[in-house]
Amino acid sequence: MLAGAALVLSACGTTIEGRAVAEGIDTDGGEFRSLLEECDTVTPEQIADVVGGDAIDQGFIGAICRWDLTGPGGAVKVTFDWFETGSLAAEREVNERLGWTVSDVEVSSRKALEIRQPDDPASCGVAAQSPDSGVIGWWVQYRPGNPTDPCESATRLMQLSLNLSA
Repeated sequence: MLAGAALVLSACGTTIEGRAVAEGIDTDGGEFRSLLEECDTVTPEQIADVVGGDAIDQGFIGAICRWDLTGPGGAVKVTFDWFETGSLAAEREVNERLGWTVSDVEVSSRKALEIRQPDDPASCGVAAQSPDSGVIGWWVQYRPGNPTDPCESATRLMQLSLNLSA
């Protein structure tokens, strides 16, 4: 429920008015004041520039944000995720369990992971500790045959995200 939204419950003739707020949440606008704005930290224009797209369409927005792009090299899918309680160790474990290749890398002087699907060389993900809490990740998936390195693109997007906090 968004902050400031009213909640009215009626049961057995009793009405309770107020706001539903999870226990421990700062109701003065602190912790969740920027909910869903993480999808806007890197602009669509920056994303298009990094992956080589001419047209961009933003899809789902939430814990996972998605964009579909088209350009000279064909269609490109870009995903950004932020898991507030995630960790690099958990990211490594999940991706290795999937049978994907996970390598330690450094992005903007931070420890990060580069993730590749062995059967899809046109896609790559990069995960790093969020500047606030949890873990953030970028995933770039080109069409097979596109000569652009998806890991280079995912790394550049991660650099843009991490440099915002510097």
